[in-house]
Amino acid sequence: MKMRVNWLETFLGEGWKVMPAGGITGEAYIAQQGDQKVFLKRNSSPFLAVLSAEGIVPKLLWTKRLENGDVVTAQRWVHGRELKSNEMNEKRVANLLAKIHGSSELLDMFKRIGNEPLTPEIIYENLNIQLQLFNIGDEPIRQGMQYLKEKLPSIHYDHHVVCHADINHNNWMLTEEEQLYLIDWDGAIVADPALDLGLLLYHYIDQSEWEKWLAQYGVQVGESLYERMQWYVVSQSIASIVWHVERDEQTQAEELKNYLLMNLSNDEG
Repeated sequence: MKMRVNWLETFLGEGWKVMPAGGITGEAYIAQQGDQKVFLKRNSSPFLAVLSAEGIVPKLLWTKRLENGDVVTAQRWVHGRELKSNEMNEKRVANLLAKIHGSSELLDMFKRIGNEPLTPEIIYENLNIQLQLFNIGDEPIRQGMQYLKEKLPSIHYDHHVVCHADINHNNWMLTEEEQLYLIDWDGAIVADPALDLGLLLYHYIDQSEWEKWLAQYGVQVGESLYERMQWYVVSQSIASIVWHVERDEQTQAEELKNYLLMNLSNDEG
């Protein structure tokens, strides 16, 4: 890490100081020269320029390709904070997610770089492979996979959009000027918008408020949407269980299994 910091300081030129910005990938940095401060990232999302142009992320200042093929991007540093869990029910969250899902420019750019839609069939098959690989097959998983299989024929939806796929409240940034951004686009996919909607509503919004929130987002409540959201929440729960088992985090895996069973029982009810 120190070597990368030193290299970036040399790359930026005299007077720049660079420090790691944290994060899982270890590829994000904060660079400062006097009063000037920017956010740097190596090999960030290839459609960062579109996200910036549409005001979804902080302004992109420049992009530079290095001799080794890596790409370094610099974004305007903004002073702000993460949204709190109880702020996810606000209208501005629904409005920004609707803007993202409705962006034809974002979808076109994503498809141009070769991304095919992530369909329920692909998700189901990928989960099967992962479960076999890590030998996970206890009762909550069995019930969850059976549910996914039974519902497959009824959850087809052809209007694919760009989904962020990690709409945790920690990825929503509110600036001091009250500008809302959704950051960390490394895991974005083309999929049914119900994938994002389900993860957000199930985790943050009381079910009695779903109709109001979805109206702000711009859709009417219907049985099809509920069923699709439920399907993606169940599939994501199983994927998260695999993720924790792979890292030998059994406590977290067991908590998610209980959450999975609760969602499955609610569906039966």
